[in-house]
Amino acid sequence: MRVNSDKYWVEEWEDMKKCGKIVTKSQKKTITLQRLNAHVRGKSLPSPAPSPSLGGDGKKAGEGNKELIMSEKLEHTNEQFRTAIAKCRDLFSKKLHDYGAAWRIMRPSSVTDQIFIKANRIRSLEIKGEALVDEGIYPEFQGIVNYGIVALIQLELGFADKEDLTPEQAMTYYDKYAQVALDLMIRKNHDYDEAWRSMRISSYTDLILMKLYRTKEIESNDGRTIVSEGVDANYLDMINYSVFGLIKLDEGCDK
Repeated sequence: MRVNSDKYWVEEWEDMKKCGKIVTKSQKKTITLQRLNAHVRGKSLPSPAPSPSLGGDGKKAGEGNKELIMSEKLEHTNEQFRTAIAKCRDLFSKKLHDYGAAWRIMRPSSVTDQIFIKANRIRSLEIKGEALVDEGIYPEFQGIVNYGIVALIQLELGFADKEDLTPEQAMTYYDKYAQVALDLMIRKNHDYDEAWRSMRISSYTDLILMKLYRTKEIESNDGRTIVSEGVDANYLDMINYSVFGLIKLDEGCDK
């Protein structure tokens, strides 16, 4: 409140206009007298109540609705991510039953090359538009997810000279890194506001290949980096881009 000692007037209506209210000349005069009397008595009047268009926290109703809609979108993505990972997990478990944890002998660089083969095939099919082998890109994205998790397990345990994990142990490690990937996706998706949904599937493919070339370079430097993240961060990104591709394919997108 600002009182002019000479003319005794108050500019309270400015506060009301900020709340989105329309203030008439008569209201200005009434507010002036009320504030002046309160000033003379040494008291103050409560500030104007928020406009009906504002919530109790001062946020516009529209803003609250936008936050609610975004929250629902994020949770929907989380559920789609879990569903896609569950399908990959089921495939991994079945192959584990058939072959055991034979992948334990693979060095991390070999796992990287295996992922590269799958990503390169996806890109090839995207460019050519047809496959001579009766397998599309969906199983290739699943393969990248599963080999990405295998790579993270190998980074933690190191490669072995023979199969040294039971199926139960292998699935425990699988679930651990699937959760790590999900947690990372949730944090990034919160910050980027579902930006991945505006991307083409072919963009996920290119980003995966870019991550692979980065990983190969880091591996050639014996894992040393100056400012870049390590290979584990690249594997996690490959997993998450692949899951996004699977979600888009499940939704009927093909590009």
